[in-house]
Amino acid sequence: MQTQPRRILAIFAAVALVLAPQFVQAQADSMPHLAVRHGVTQLIVDGHLFLIRGGELENSSASSLPYLNKLWPEFAAMHFNTVIAPVYWQLIEPQEGHFDFTTVDGLLQGARAHHMHLVLLWFGSWKNSVSCYAPDWVKENEQLFPRAELPDGRGLEILSAFSSSNLDADTAAFVALMKHLRAIDSAQRTVLMVQVENEIGIIPKSRDFSSAANAAFNAPVPAALTSYLAAHRDTLSPALRQAWEGHGSKTGGNWTDTFGPGPLTDNLFDAWTEARYTGAVAAAGKAVYPLPMYVNAALIPGGGRPLPDVFDIWHAAAPAIDMLSPDIYFPNFKEWADRYAVPGNPLFIPESGRADAGQLAADAFYAYAQRNAIGFSVYALENLSAVEQKTLGQAYSVLEQLTPLLLAHQGTGQLVGILTSTSFDGKEDLSPQTLTLGSYTFNATFRRGWPPVPPGQMEPPIPGAHGGLILQLGPNDFLVAGSGMFLTFGVAGSGQGQAGIDSIWEGQFVDGVWTPGRNLNGDDDNQGRWLELPAGQFTIRRIKLYRYR
Repeated sequence: MQTQPRRILAIFAAVALVLAPQFVQAQADSMPHLAVRHGVTQLIVDGHLFLIRGGELENSSASSLPYLNKLWPEFAAMHFNTVIAPVYWQLIEPQEGHFDFTTVDGLLQGARAHHMHLVLLWFGSWKNSVSCYAPDWVKENEQLFPRAELPDGRGLEILSAFSSSNLDADTAAFVALMKHLRAIDSAQRTVLMVQVENEIGIIPKSRDFSSAANAAFNAPVPAALTSYLAAHRDTLSPALRQAWEGHGSKTGGNWTDTFGPGPLTDNLFDAWTEARYTGAVAAAGKAVYPLPMYVNAALIPGGGRPLPDVFDIWHAAAPAIDMLSPDIYFPNFKEWADRYAVPGNPLFIPESGRADAGQLAADAFYAYAQRNAIGFSVYALENLSAVEQKTLGQAYSVLEQLTPLLLAHQGTGQLVGILTSTSFDGKEDLSPQTLTLGSYTFNATFRRGWPPVPPGQMEPPIPGAHGGLILQLGPNDFLVAGSGMFLTFGVAGSGQGQAGIDSIWEGQFVDGVWTPGRNLNGDDDNQGRWLELPAGQFTIRRIKLYRYR
């Protein structure tokens, strides 16, 4: 006969067996993870939808906690909810197998103290295509940790992805980091995602030419890749499909026989190589602590970088990677965002820069609204001037107010983004744009329509950035936010009649509740003719439309 304590223990054990799966599932649900809703992928944090309003630190800032501690209040004042920060292999493993997580712990403490989250960047085997953040004991032992090579045999400051010792060392350090995060952050969930490596790729050539690399290049293309190509033939990127089918859709041939000679094949080969290496590191880390993981791309051709033409290679080689994300420093932001926001690849922009703060903010509005981005981040936020901080902070404040509505409306067809197109050489297209929501059209113009200009002359452009979003609240009720445009309205499709402005209210959301300011009528909407989003500032307007004959 059991004693009372044993009977109680037995009851607890039985209850634990019943509840254990639910507990494990609850833990998994509370962890940051990606989920598909309304046909788009969104980030879930603590069981709630989350939109990253981010800023990425300049690459050296996180190496000094006293330096970083001075910056946290500035980040909070700009309405960032997430800081994207490096973790340096060189600093966390100064001696092989001996780890020092002082900088990581300091990042966590700073973020928590200022009510922010973190996305961590693993600066392991690659940082901007170079192995500059590898520890000294790796850099100084080329025999054990070999380098990629040029065709003439000269070594590069890039660890070879064909070396198992390189992969093992990088993986061991990354796993140690993920174990540490699991131990100190699984309850508070400060860290949302992890970037594995940084701007991977070979420079200045398109692939490694070491003896190990050449042997792999002349060996049969891995069956895992050709099987993937066959299974996904209809959705392959045009360049990859043409290269493969143009050479007979071969299986069992080497890389040149399968895809033809030339730089494209070198790039495909290196993409597979770098992706296999990075995917292995990511998979090992996820096995310990399964946060979402992504790889970022420098938008320069070749070298295996995760550019759109080789998305399929990366998907085949690195299934543990959740996203391929662009670092956008070129004026043609819209083009790059559109190319990365494709089925199977949720859009996250970890780095954006080389533009004024107003343009960066306009880009963010477009990414969230039109391309359902899970996050947008400005690079080197600590280097912004006081004027840029004010502009970006104002825009991020508007986005913070709109975040619940953005998350609720992504993928529903009730949210559109507006952004002028700019070419690579910086020429902005100020042509009017027409968008449709519900039964209305929204005609966006980026030139001043008042006062009138003499006949034959072009209206002057509205100064500054031009971009924003429109969100439908009801059949006739809309929110418009952004900067630098005029909107006029029409009836969509084959509908009869005209669209008129019932009311325009300026205002803001306070604790999630719309709080109106002025009713912008008369001179402020040109006697019911248009809605203006003033230049040089980011604002919210609530507009009600109606139809008449």
